[in-house]
Amino acid sequence: MASFKPTKVQFLPKLGEKVTEDTLYWKNYKSPVQIKEFGAVTKIDFSPLAPHNYAVTASTRIHVYGLHSQEPIRSFTRFRDTAYGGSFRGDGKLLVAGSEEGLIRLFDICGRVALRQFTGHSKAVHVTSFLSDGFRVVSGSDDLTCRVWDVPSAVELSSITEHTDYIRALAPSKLNPDLFVTEPLFSSDVLFYDSGVCVTGGRYVKIWDLLKGGQELVSLKNHHKTVTCACLSSVGNKLLTGSLDRHVKVYNSSYKVVHNFDCDASILSMAVAPDDEVVAVGMTNGVLSVRHRKHKKDKETLTSRRRRGPSYRVFVKGKNFVPRQDDFLVSKPVKQYLRKYDKQLKSFEVSKALDTALQMWTRTSKPEVTVAVIIELNRRGTLKNALAGRNEESLTKILNFLLKHIFDPRFSRPLLTVGDIVLDLYRQVLHQSPVVERQLQRLMEVLGREAELQQELLQVLGILDTLFASLTPRKEVAALAALPVDQGPQLQAA
Repeated sequence: MASFKPTKVQFLPKLGEKVTEDTLYWKNYKSPVQIKEFGAVTKIDFSPLAPHNYAVTASTRIHVYGLHSQEPIRSFTRFRDTAYGGSFRGDGKLLVAGSEEGLIRLFDICGRVALRQFTGHSKAVHVTSFLSDGFRVVSGSDDLTCRVWDVPSAVELSSITEHTDYIRALAPSKLNPDLFVTEPLFSSDVLFYDSGVCVTGGRYVKIWDLLKGGQELVSLKNHHKTVTCACLSSVGNKLLTGSLDRHVKVYNSSYKVVHNFDCDASILSMAVAPDDEVVAVGMTNGVLSVRHRKHKKDKETLTSRRRRGPSYRVFVKGKNFVPRQDDFLVSKPVKQYLRKYDKQLKSFEVSKALDTALQMWTRTSKPEVTVAVIIELNRRGTLKNALAGRNEESLTKILNFLLKHIFDPRFSRPLLTVGDIVLDLYRQVLHQSPVVERQLQRLMEVLGREAELQQELLQVLGILDTLFASLTPRKEVAALAALPVDQGPQLQAA
């Protein structure tokens, strides 16, 4: 059975990209769902009628998927060798496919055994399709012939032998049941486009106008490698091309690329649902990438859905566990995580480290952390570099911190150093910022008052020393003065 693997891909607008209505329309797809097939996906075809199931041809089987199914709802495996070109009829009830054996098989979508088997090609049949009347099948083979078959009788109606190379691309007209286009090996894909024909070959995508005698209208070269497939959207009849360069490009009516889908591997096949609800891409690595269109109800469901938190027992699991006597305990080392300012100091980002230490919560709740960073910067000799080149806002934070904590005995010395460096750096430009100038004046006033207070305290200490000396008994002082010099160590020992 096929397996699926969802992946998340985010499409961001490129620098300078002009966002148009077409661009927004094709950006509105969900992340792709990836389904693993048994081999390279060579053909994808959507049923024209609802519910628009799609057939995927890969290796020796054809799987039919629903629009929202990630497992096949029907499988056709009656191929002895590689299957090619599985295509639906207009009513979605029949499926035709070629094979490496040179046989063409017709299946009922509700059954498993082939209803018809068309024989006549001598080599592999790579392309098959129903004509628009639904009663005939056209096929192209490596035997250089293109044949038309009657569905009811399984009889060959006609054979075209003018080809000189393998036939690898075929497209029937939806308007004329007797008109179809084939292309040889050097062309990768072909389809009817408005009043013309679109052919992919090499790195080029070319469009010819049939009404003007096959006049070339445009030649596109937007891919870096061979263009392998092309298809049309239902809304606006937009052209999509896929290439071995792993890109799907969407063109507007002016043949300008309006969007780009990126894939994980080289692209071999591609198809768009009739209502543009699904874009399916087949790749060389056997992966089918399916993108679904987003709807408003999907967004409402995601926003209304609450994320369920973990249960309480998850947090208390094993909390009361008591080891037995014969158990061996293995202690797990606790990993120490560095703070943001530590990481910045480790990376020599001194200015950023100081900014982090001066954040609101740190400088108000844990000023010792801020001072510790300042001390470390001073120890490294990079404090002046960290304080230089600051704007008015960051310098105001530093000055506010100094005004608040400079008189704390724990922080006075490093913060005085900071104040000196700030004055040296910004003395010449103080007049440019009234806020910073006012704060520095306030800091100088506070420091002046503090210096006066310190002088008064020193005077008080001198007075106290004199008082303490005068209160000492005179006899004790005289006795101490009369002691011999050699008794000094004995007195100290005592």
